[in-house]
Amino acid sequence: MRSRFSAFAVGDAEYLLRTWHPSTAPGELELDPARRWTRLDILGTVRGSMLDTEGIVEFRAWFRSPDGAGDQHESSRFVREGGRWYYLDAL
Repeated sequence: MRSRFSAFAVGDAEYLLRTWHPSTAPGELELDPARRWTRLDILGTVRGSMLDTEGIVEFRAWFRSPDGAGDQHESSRFVREGGRWYYLDAL
């Protein structure tokens, strides 16, 4: 989760697509360069340890844009395949 937030913060759409599960990933991803992601708070997790193949991360991410400051609150599902974690979707 933290690496994906960092990718949003620096505008690395390629990394986001590489870490998105192929079954739910969009064909392309265009990030808004005017939206500056500034902070990530992890609010909770369910599973996602070294022995798990799936997990959920609840987070709040803060941003600034020309329209003002805001936040995104989400619970994201991740799956592990071949030893790598992939973002699956939001609950």
